[in-house]
Amino acid sequence: MSRARRSASQGVSPLLVLGIVLLVAVLGLAGWGTWLYWGSSFAAQDAAAEAVAELEQRWADEEPPADPETPTLVADPEPGRAQWLLRIPALGESWQWPVSVGIDDESLGHGVGWYPGTSQPGQVGNFAVAGRCITGAQPFRDLRRLQVGDEVLVEGVHQVFTYTINSAPADLTVDEGEAWVLDPVPGRDDLDPTQALITLTTCEDLYPTPDRSVGFGVLTSTETK
Repeated sequence: MSRARRSASQGVSPLLVLGIVLLVAVLGLAGWGTWLYWGSSFAAQDAAAEAVAELEQRWADEEPPADPETPTLVADPEPGRAQWLLRIPALGESWQWPVSVGIDDESLGHGVGWYPGTSQPGQVGNFAVAGRCITGAQPFRDLRRLQVGDEVLVEGVHQVFTYTINSAPADLTVDEGEAWVLDPVPGRDDLDPTQALITLTTCEDLYPTPDRSVGFGVLTSTETK
């Protein structure tokens, strides 16, 4: 029997088949990972821009407040809908994201999410928000760069609230189940709040883990629009 006939009778090597399967799997995972971590952000950024435009249009139709010095509260926050704008100058001059009601996939998918039940911007208590550092819009990708003294601006329909960071996100890591960071006075559920605070939460790692980076700030000024 010739060498060619012997090769044909033996068929394709199982090792070759396994190698091809593994190569296809690796390429597939690489493509999925590229879309998950980078490609999906483009669609999310478009959705964020639409949310900002819709929010600003609603604001333009609002009547001036009777008392501009008092924080204007959203009477009935609609889940998934943007209600405020968040700016952090330390993360870039053009850094701006809508803050939507809720921390579900819809809200976090195109911006920052507000924890319902926590205070609203400018209100005494704890205005707590979350944002992703990977996948989707990734608004908090660089949150751990914030330092004590950096400012966080939250714009509402009639006021802009400036909070100053007094505990940097890189300095505190908690488990995702540690809800004390959302208390009106974080970590002191026995105290009634006397200040307007902000809490910023995000994932700590560039892959899924239960670790969360948390930063805190205090309201230092309010500007009427």
